[in-house]
Amino acid sequence: MQLLRRKYIFWRTEGDGDPMIENTRKEGESFFRQGLFQRAFSRFFSRAETRRASVSCCCLFCAALFAILNVFPAGAQIGEVLKQDEGLPWRIEADQVRYDQQTDRYYAEGDVLISRGMVKLSADRVSFDQRSMMAFAEGDVMLVSGKDVLTGKRMEVDLNREMGTVYDGTIFIEQNHFYIRGDRLEKTGEATYHAERASLTSCDGDSPAWKIVARDVDVTVEGYGTAKHARLYARKLPVFYSPYLAFPVKLKRQTGLLAPRFGYSSRKGVEYDQPFFWAIDDNSDATFHAHIMGKRGLLVGGEYRYMLQGESQGAAMFDVLDDRKVDDGQGNNSDYWGYDNDKYLRPNQDRYWFRMKHDQQLPEDFFARLDLDIVSDQDYLREFKSSFGGFDDADEYFLREFGRDLDEYDDPVRVNSLNISKYWNLYSLNAEGRWYDDVNKRRHSDTDDTLQKLPYVSFAGLRQPVLDSPFVFDLESEYTYYFREDSFTGHRADIAPRLYLPLKFLDVLAVEPSVGVRETVWHIDDWDDYEEDETSFSRELLDARLDLSTELARAYQVDSESTDSVKHSIRPQIVYEYVTPSNQDDLPEFDEIDRIDRASIVTYSITNTISTRYKLPERTAEPGAGTDGGTDAAPAATYGYQPIGRFKIEQGYDFNETEQDRPFTPITAKLDFAVARRLVLESDVSWNTYDNWFERYSTAVKAWDERGDRIFVEHRYTRDRSESLYGDLILKLHERVSMFGEYERDVKDNETVLYGMGLLYMASCWSLDFGYSREEDDIQYAVSINLYGLGTLGRKYAGREIANPFEFH
Repeated sequence: MQLLRRKYIFWRTEGDGDPMIENTRKEGESFFRQGLFQRAFSRFFSRAETRRASVSCCCLFCAALFAILNVFPAGAQIGEVLKQDEGLPWRIEADQVRYDQQTDRYYAEGDVLISRGMVKLSADRVSFDQRSMMAFAEGDVMLVSGKDVLTGKRMEVDLNREMGTVYDGTIFIEQNHFYIRGDRLEKTGEATYHAERASLTSCDGDSPAWKIVARDVDVTVEGYGTAKHARLYARKLPVFYSPYLAFPVKLKRQTGLLAPRFGYSSRKGVEYDQPFFWAIDDNSDATFHAHIMGKRGLLVGGEYRYMLQGESQGAAMFDVLDDRKVDDGQGNNSDYWGYDNDKYLRPNQDRYWFRMKHDQQLPEDFFARLDLDIVSDQDYLREFKSSFGGFDDADEYFLREFGRDLDEYDDPVRVNSLNISKYWNLYSLNAEGRWYDDVNKRRHSDTDDTLQKLPYVSFAGLRQPVLDSPFVFDLESEYTYYFREDSFTGHRADIAPRLYLPLKFLDVLAVEPSVGVRETVWHIDDWDDYEEDETSFSRELLDARLDLSTELARAYQVDSESTDSVKHSIRPQIVYEYVTPSNQDDLPEFDEIDRIDRASIVTYSITNTISTRYKLPERTAEPGAGTDGGTDAAPAATYGYQPIGRFKIEQGYDFNETEQDRPFTPITAKLDFAVARRLVLESDVSWNTYDNWFERYSTAVKAWDERGDRIFVEHRYTRDRSESLYGDLILKLHERVSMFGEYERDVKDNETVLYGMGLLYMASCWSLDFGYSREEDDIQYAVSINLYGLGTLGRKYAGREIANPFEFH
């Protein structure tokens, strides 16, 4: 056996030429000149007919490394890292390298390190069998690619078949902070891997807080895995078993089963929901789920999401349920399975809900938006408000992805619309077909007089100058065709231009007179159902407005690191509005535009605003943000203002109500004020000065601290209609433990609408969420375990999302 004592050896390939051997030390050059290296590997060079003649021992080690990296790409980064490092030389470090002519093997021993760029393989010993093309690494084997790490006691690689095995190995995937440990980690195909008696966890350390132990685990390079006979352990305590489990290994989408969800509800019984995710292609995917409810049956649902060119995208969702329970008024069915919010029963068993939103870019900068919302009965969305994939989930998703939410869950009238719009700098065009689906009238009434807009077209112009004159104008116009299945239908066109003359006296008093003209025409095309003899109508209205305002402001210097001054501004305003009288009793009536009452009213208000001035970083300075003047003042673009308080009080005097001796309108006031850095007060009231009572009011308090405690309380009141109290709380009991709860009460009817509470434990690699809630007659228990890097098992608490705290502005 010949011994080559050199610690550093480089290997690289230049262009299409042969591999080259280099040495990092001067004595290496003499080693090459003496011909010792070539004589030591003469046997290998003699096999030029089957191997490249210039490949050395180092080349073989590098070829073995390349195959190892392809066999065990620890996570997503390895393929990318290899591509980035293709032009770099391989570096091999070892205490000694030997060649055995009898066995045709090459050996490297003692702190072996083979590296290229961000890829490194280290072991105590590495050998290569030229006859079988097998490479072996033993003793603290570690393969590092970027931030991903593969370790084991020993590693075997078949270079011909590009397959291999790591014994007592661990794969660490940095992207998910995910560990996969197994007795045998084996490559079984081009991009598939198999592990026997494996464990999965995202926790650090030899004794993880949680792990999933499975008999067989299969993983793909794309980052998706399955486990058979999986058992979830909390430390050493088994807490969950699944015969089959699918889990993500990285963020790339992959077809397969998602983590199951389960819970309990008094109206639904024991619940189990199993989602299945289908990664159709790069631009679309779907999720199907089977929701088993012990008392209600099987609910089958699906979601389809897709992305098209530009801003075009869409999502469609559906649910179908053959309900075992009905609200037919028989026995206790209404008490158990109905709701008291309306007079209608729900005798149907076939229940469904379809919802969809689609955005579509069109030629010439037009844009289309489609909204669909079709439900089987008036109780469905109340029944499945907080269920898996129910109203709350869909409403949140549509608002986040499309900027448009759904109608309220307890609204029996669902809006379906197709809108096509285009916007210019000063004008906008909207064309829309809008269908109001009144579920109760559709299901329970012989006639349906729901008013539909098919279509509605509006054209509007923003305030803009009239040529070079001091006047400005704006415009509102629309055309609507109103359709009803069981009542008269007709057309209406309305146009309302307005002319303004903004003036300012002594840079103190702002005066703005304006005049507007409204022309409205109707044509009834279903004359038989209309009470009047005529079919065409018109109306002309003239209105005038005078707006007077001024603003007084003063800045107060303060000593603060973040604020250098506080500004208080007072804006008094007086507005007079006049609308000419018009007899409209004989006109068709579709909506509020058809009845515009005469007006002669003056409104006076005072608005107080408190703002703080702070200095902006130079690169993010706001253009036009002002200073207090002076030739030596800082540049205007280096300061910004942040409102911290606003209080407006307003009242009107209606000259048309003098005969009733009640010309003064109620006093209204609105307050938004940051009492402290983390304490916000909001209030809105209306006070009747003649009867000395509140017409309505609402008051809300929001508070939070750096530790994570949060509280929100709101009281709402509308005279002779409703009064409610709502609050929710997050209390940090410990660095890892939080308590949360919510409560809502109908004060007017002296009834509790909902209440709930729970605990949240958050560890470094997992969290436990337990909650109890009761809404109307439905009692729900929710338990969820979030295993970081793997997903959530169970059902989250139906109340306010704890992971996304309040957003205060």
